[in-house]
Amino acid sequence: MFTPVTGRAVLVTGGTKGIGKAIAQVFASAGARLAVVGRDPESGAAAVAELGARGGEAAFIQADISVAADTERMVAEAVDRFGGLDVLCANAGIFPDVRLEAMSEQDIDEIFATNVKGTMLSVKAAMPALARSGRGRVIVTSSITGPITGYPGWSHYGATKAAQLGFIRTAAIELAASGITINAVLPGNIETEGLAELGPEYRRKMEESIPQRRLGTGADIGYAALFFATDEAGYITGQTIVIDGGQVLPESLMALEAQ
Repeated sequence: MFTPVTGRAVLVTGGTKGIGKAIAQVFASAGARLAVVGRDPESGAAAVAELGARGGEAAFIQADISVAADTERMVAEAVDRFGGLDVLCANAGIFPDVRLEAMSEQDIDEIFATNVKGTMLSVKAAMPALARSGRGRVIVTSSITGPITGYPGWSHYGATKAAQLGFIRTAAIELAASGITINAVLPGNIETEGLAELGPEYRRKMEESIPQRRLGTGADIGYAALFFATDEAGYITGQTIVIDGGQVLPESLMALEAQ
């Protein structure tokens, strides 16, 4: 049995929707106290209501993680509310679709500001509080896209997700002296709110590319993040875990057709 995370203070950036909200729900179900961060107060209020319905203590913090002052304030608000901070889930990210030939300088700057700069600023801001915790944990949401796979239209996204992994490997060394671990989860194709907009044919093709023949759920990512936050994972740092139903394993679609 793992040591319970009951009562621990967890800050989830991008926690008002998608994978971030699912991560928050898993932690709430495990008895943690949640601060979810986002830009939209309406989505934040809805997320807090859902977490409260699961019996969890939750608060919304409005912040833009690409701004250093906002990341410092979000951590300060979480610490003020909960008396400290034990876990940072650096999940916030954007994934616009644009081909390289049409990509503007602004497109590149915006995605790096959120996905890379925002991750780094969030971790930097949380370091003192996580060190005081004595069991500080950072879990970064990366992706299989970039570190392992590629997809047309996401070259800038893939670059940011690979950059996050470069960051955690050195950050792990620097954070170790303060007793803080930092690891990353790499989701494959996960069922989120926006999937329906892409249509049933898109979903069918996605499922056909996965050996388990199904999309992952946000909870699948949440449980991996929860593991990294446990006391039992305290000797794991600078590492990654792929959660994709085996998607990256076949060398071609023929391998799946041969099942």
